[in-house]
Amino acid sequence: MGTPVSDGSISKRSLRKKAGLRNYDENLMDELIEKHLGGTLKKRNRTKEDLEKETETEAMIAFSLGFPIDALLEDEIRAGVVRKLGGKEQNDYIVVRNHILARWRDNVRMWLSKGQIRETVSSEYEQLLSSAYDFLLYNGYINFGVSPSFTSQMPEETTEGSVIIVGAGLAGLAAARQLLSFGFKVMILEGRNRPGGRVYTQKLGLEGKFAAMELGGSVITGIHANPLGVLARQLSIPLHKVRDNCPLYKPDGAPVGKDIDSKVEVIFNKLLDKVMELRQIMGGLATDISLGSVLETLRQLYAVARSNEERQLLDWHLANLEYANAGCLSDLSAAYWDQDDPYEMGGDHCFLAGGNWRLIKAMSDGLPIFYGKTVSAIRYGNEGVEVVAGDQVFQGDMVLCTVPLGVLKKKTLKFEPELPQRKLEAIERLGFGLLNKVAMVFPHVFWGEDLDTFGCLSEHSNTRGEFFLFYGYHTVSGGPVLIALVAGEAAKTFECTDPSILLHRVLSILRGIYNPKGVNVPDPIQTICTRWGSDPLSYGSYSHVRVGSSGSDYDLLAESVGNRLFFAGEATTRQYPATMHGAFLSGLREASCIYRAARGHQNNPRKYVQRNVGPSNDLMVDLFKKPDLEYGNFSFVFDPSTEDPRSMGLVRVNFSSNEGGYKEELSNSFVDSSNQPLHLYTVISRQQACELELLTGGDARRLSHLVKNLGLKLLGPSAMGYLGNSLITDITNARRGRGRNRTYVGQK
Repeated sequence: MGTPVSDGSISKRSLRKKAGLRNYDENLMDELIEKHLGGTLKKRNRTKEDLEKETETEAMIAFSLGFPIDALLEDEIRAGVVRKLGGKEQNDYIVVRNHILARWRDNVRMWLSKGQIRETVSSEYEQLLSSAYDFLLYNGYINFGVSPSFTSQMPEETTEGSVIIVGAGLAGLAAARQLLSFGFKVMILEGRNRPGGRVYTQKLGLEGKFAAMELGGSVITGIHANPLGVLARQLSIPLHKVRDNCPLYKPDGAPVGKDIDSKVEVIFNKLLDKVMELRQIMGGLATDISLGSVLETLRQLYAVARSNEERQLLDWHLANLEYANAGCLSDLSAAYWDQDDPYEMGGDHCFLAGGNWRLIKAMSDGLPIFYGKTVSAIRYGNEGVEVVAGDQVFQGDMVLCTVPLGVLKKKTLKFEPELPQRKLEAIERLGFGLLNKVAMVFPHVFWGEDLDTFGCLSEHSNTRGEFFLFYGYHTVSGGPVLIALVAGEAAKTFECTDPSILLHRVLSILRGIYNPKGVNVPDPIQTICTRWGSDPLSYGSYSHVRVGSSGSDYDLLAESVGNRLFFAGEATTRQYPATMHGAFLSGLREASCIYRAARGHQNNPRKYVQRNVGPSNDLMVDLFKKPDLEYGNFSFVFDPSTEDPRSMGLVRVNFSSNEGGYKEELSNSFVDSSNQPLHLYTVISRQQACELELLTGGDARRLSHLVKNLGLKLLGPSAMGYLGNSLITDITNARRGRGRNRTYVGQK
């Protein structure tokens, strides 16, 4: 199960503007900030004018990140970051807050500590510094992401209780990393055999040459303040700006003339403006009217786009609108379809070099993810939670559900007790639409190296969304990849059509465009047709505001239940729905909510344990059925992908037979010796395991050496901590030799 997607339509209106710069370098933000901050951050070295200029610059940086320049966020007010609203203390807090934000943006690859801030902020503001820093840290505004330097900041022991996360999409992964940094014990249950959810990069190719194909979320929509841009900077991954030039072609393959193209684009935008005027006049009555019906009424009223070519051009723009919303215009609310427009990220829209899997891989590395665990039920109450996957039951303090809205609508996941009625009604009201793709790898780029997108008109309105837009990924994928998009009604019929027929249609369109130019269109080397609507772990692509719904339904989906059950994903964010960054931000948001909830009920939090119907299902038992090394009462398992003596593994010590000396060492080796398990575990290197084997004196000597000389603590299976849980996951997955999931996509 996963979270997000937006394929990321470039705009809710037309994509096409004048072509801009080809490449966007997010690292330029570093240079910009350094330039504005004057190259030094020691405040005592700067003049009053320097400080005033810096304060103004930091305020603008905070503003670009979504903070008001001279006011508090509602979340800051609720958190009580200042003792009294308004006045000098609030103004001083805002200056300190903006300074911290700018400092972290200066170098997102390094963990920003309070100590570093103290070097540049006067000690008289210590209380405000702590207040601002803690708010920004625990709400995911600073020190988030995948920078390798963050690993050292992970707490060695879990102190905040346990959280089970359902789904390893962007929301689940973002929440997991945050919660681990807060000191929680975390496990992720994922129904697929891969992380990422609806963000899915498939590698295809021949003879050792592979190209990355985005079958799900693909475009980073607006790079300014976008957290995915921060991840790209942390990983030093270049971004490619999606160039605005998007030529259109008629159904017969002839290019659309510039004059008529511009004319119809103006008509389209004026129609949308008229929709806005009309809904202001109608007020609440517009809630029950579809955007499609209003647009068609206005088109007829103003007698525009009456010729065949003009109507086909207008249909192309309407198909693009359906792509942006993953829904048919007949389903979209005329009143609220664009309710998230004020929150759109600014800046260029970009592709990630090498594919979005690079972000997913970095975010999932080291996390305790258990694949192939499709959750069927979530039980929650005052004592904690239980999550059912197959014949296994997992227990914890809290659970974060990140499954797509389509899964919630199908009710394949049961909640016990049932969700509150208003949440159920919001799930029913919100729309969850469909976008499909035909992804193709060709022998060479025949469509032009300087072209990222081009569009095709349809003869008939009911098929306007079929292959209406093509994306060229040759600049970032590592090969000649071309993807055709299918939106609106066409996306639904697409799922029921044989892939060979779909490919024939696509190639007919391409050859109709390029053959008259003297360009040969070869058969693709490999092809994939997506089937997101038939996928039982998504049942669609991304959310939209349907007739009868509104932005407040996103808020209802985001509400937690009883401080035990939490929700994240693109359909839980009112500001950024249907986007990859929205899913990511929702994960950070819920990590903060879970942290606050845990602070509220810290009376002996329960640690999650796995309860099984039979012992054969116990993960640790299964892992040690075939140990890599065994002597006496010591058994070892290691990652089979490396033979490095320094590589880490797990050791299990069997205490069912108590040799002399065990009791003394046992009492010193692990915390809380009550309810001792028969087996205790710890993390150990291959080299240390070999040292233990060579010792004389039996298991008692080995145990003494392990505890006293190596300084290791033996723990129960549910107390292995971040490193131990990661090793369990890595070794289990390596032994299974799992590959990337190819289910629910058709290949030719």
